[in-house]
Amino acid sequence: MAGNNIIPQIHTVTKHERNKLLGNRSFVVWFTGLSGSGKSTLANETEMRLNELGYLTYILDGDNIRGGLNKDLAFGEEDRRENIRRIGEVSKLMVDAGVIVITAFISPFREDRDSVRKMLGKNEFIEIFVKCPIDKCEERDVKGLYKKARNGEIKNFTGIDSPYEEPENPEITVDTGLHTPEESTDIIMEKIEPFLNNQ
Repeated sequence: MAGNNIIPQIHTVTKHERNKLLGNRSFVVWFTGLSGSGKSTLANETEMRLNELGYLTYILDGDNIRGGLNKDLAFGEEDRRENIRRIGEVSKLMVDAGVIVITAFISPFREDRDSVRKMLGKNEFIEIFVKCPIDKCEERDVKGLYKKARNGEIKNFTGIDSPYEEPENPEITVDTGLHTPEESTDIIMEKIEPFLNNQ
């Protein structure tokens, strides 16, 4: 353990200067919701819209991160918390680099999402609750995960035998049981517009 021997280096070029170079603020757009609720779809739609407007973005998505950076983690509660902690740290670095970070993770525990919020500065964390009834999520289950969970093949599956704690005060809520991906993205873009250029 390095302990007190870790001394963060202070660099000359600041986040503000990187933001100024890119012409926008950097922040995290954090999609949270049940598996199958539409997080990845909306993250992709949001990134395409922002890209068309000339903003530098990057998506961190659940399966992609699990296949690389976090491939050493399992799906028990402790590892799931560590998964989100690492994603938070990566998001913080990318925000410091001037990027608008878009994440799509179930992130079922409020405490973990709040911990990521605390890593970032004021107005640098936009929590988006992708609300969707579990029966609708199961209908969309292209990976067959709910079926496997209900058959006991997957343990600690959120919404089945592991809880999902809904956000209490998210910046944005979209109900994908009621709205199409395009309609949901319209709502998201309208809500995040004030964050884009407010230096």
